[in-house]
Amino acid sequence: QAQLAESGGGLVQAGGSLRLSCIASRRTYNTYPMGWFRQAPGKERDFVAAISSGSGSTYYSDSVKGRFTISRDYAKNTVCLQMNSLKPEDTAVYYCAASRLLSTTATMYDYWGQGTQVTVSS
Repeated sequence: QAQLAESGGGLVQAGGSLRLSCIASRRTYNTYPMGWFRQAPGKERDFVAAISSGSGSTYYSDSVKGRFTISRDYAKNTVCLQMNSLKPEDTAVYYCAASRLLSTTATMYDYWGQGTQVTVSS
């Protein structure tokens, strides 16, 4: 069974930074596009960033472009999300996910982690 595990969430003041990590249990994920999504209370799960396999092309939502950076380490089966200049509206549970096809749509992702809470105080 596929497994993804996020870490790195926490409480930070506005303007601060956090680095989220997602480790995959199987090297198979190195062939999958990977994405980060977030879900605030009472809201839908929204796309944050995605990275392709192979070339490592990256994609971001407009709300995080220029502040967040997604990267992957194939040797460590890990995908990271560096979050800078955090805002209170970034507060959410952040999920990493794997998909056979690169997409910004949550329903296209087959495998999900349990999520990690990010709280940004004003």
